[in-house]
Amino acid sequence: MSLWTSLEPASATVDPGSSTTVRLRVRNTGDIVDEYRFEPVGDLAPWATAEPAVLRLYPGTTGTVELTFAPPRTPDALAGPHPYAVRITPAEHRGAVVVAEGHLTVTPFTEVRAELVPPTVKGWFRGRPQVAVDNIGNTKVTASLGGADTGDQLSYDLQPGNVQIEPGRAAFVKATLRPRQVTWFGSKKEQPYALAVRRSGSEPVNVDGVFVQRGVFPGWLTAVLGVVIALTIAFVTIWMSNRPEMRTQARDKLEQGGPLKPDSPPPPSKSAPPEPEKSEEAPKESGGDEKKDEEGGGGGGSGGGGGEEEPEEKTAADAVRELAESSEGRHICYRAFVEGDGWQDPVCDGAEAGAAGQGTPIKSLDIAVTGTQGVTGTGAFVSEGWRKGIPWSAEDDGKDMYFGSTEETDPALQGFTYKVNDGSVCSDAFVTEREWMGEVCTDPGQWKYHGSPMELNLPLQAVRFTV
Repeated sequence: MSLWTSLEPASATVDPGSSTTVRLRVRNTGDIVDEYRFEPVGDLAPWATAEPAVLRLYPGTTGTVELTFAPPRTPDALAGPHPYAVRITPAEHRGAVVVAEGHLTVTPFTEVRAELVPPTVKGWFRGRPQVAVDNIGNTKVTASLGGADTGDQLSYDLQPGNVQIEPGRAAFVKATLRPRQVTWFGSKKEQPYALAVRRSGSEPVNVDGVFVQRGVFPGWLTAVLGVVIALTIAFVTIWMSNRPEMRTQARDKLEQGGPLKPDSPPPPSKSAPPEPEKSEEAPKESGGDEKKDEEGGGGGGSGGGGGEEEPEEKTAADAVRELAESSEGRHICYRAFVEGDGWQDPVCDGAEAGAAGQGTPIKSLDIAVTGTQGVTGTGAFVSEGWRKGIPWSAEDDGKDMYFGSTEETDPALQGFTYKVNDGSVCSDAFVTEREWMGEVCTDPGQWKYHGSPMELNLPLQAVRFTV
């Protein structure tokens, strides 16, 4: 070896966001003039520079290279000791590479950010926001969460109450807000509140939100009921005061006219009136009427029994089985339950289900496959987390699997995670305010999430699937 090196100091310390310098002394112990190239290598190489990068030395002379380390103040610069190295390549003997090694300790720093998703929630009996806690420091953070409001009008339930977050990661905490008093009548009320993220030895990080408590019955209903009751009372009062009195005048007229004379008997008739002749056509007409009645009755019965029955609802499983009978290979059929419109007809193999750009969210999806040994998945809701389908797994081909819920009180579908048991499945989702998100495909036999980014809380409007 024709090179001698020395690091001064061999171990150094640096704060994220600042820099430190280490001197590398190099001596040419050979007998010829040589040129040396210096290159930092290892995990710290992106933050290290060598000045000068090339050094020319005569035999027996010594040169100095300054190594400057400047780690950023981000979670990438993890706290703790980090080994580093500098590769020295001589120009005359490129195979005789020398590596100088040292240690650099990055000091820890903590920084936490918190955000409410969404900042405003509405409800009659409860609100369910989420708290996103981001650790943008370079060391693990342990924190607890709590809530408070100025008027002590709300109670708080936070799950989980304590979190541990690695550097550069985030944790989501579900919060349930409940008003201490239910508003039965009247307009909505805005109740501000704050959730705090507390760490030992540090000031708490507060996030402010608003809970809009709605009245169970709207205020105008109270006014309408009051008007109806008042009108009813007024009508009854007027009717009772002006009710006509019913009395008979028959006896008064009888007394004024005197006693009634009996009617004289009618004169006897000389001969009895002849009996009417029997008509021969009467039975025929009667029989005709009966026949018409029978025919009419039969027609009525036929009309009642001949009404068309409503066709049964066609599901995704029905559509994919029909497609499998007429075409070989893998197929996927699906249909969407659109808010305000109900279940649509099923479509297959890349066609659009839903109503892209119409502002009507999808509440539920029905999916069935063939040639993939079934499909499995769960629906995603920002306000409620993950919800399994019913059934959430169709283990065999040609069976229905549902995401989400068709109940009016349940939220719209915001995303889903899914897979097929044999092969892979691809999807593209149209998200409110984001349009088409781009096709996403699962790895064979693996789960994949697709839909609205969880932090945006946006519903789906349309989907396309292929296998």
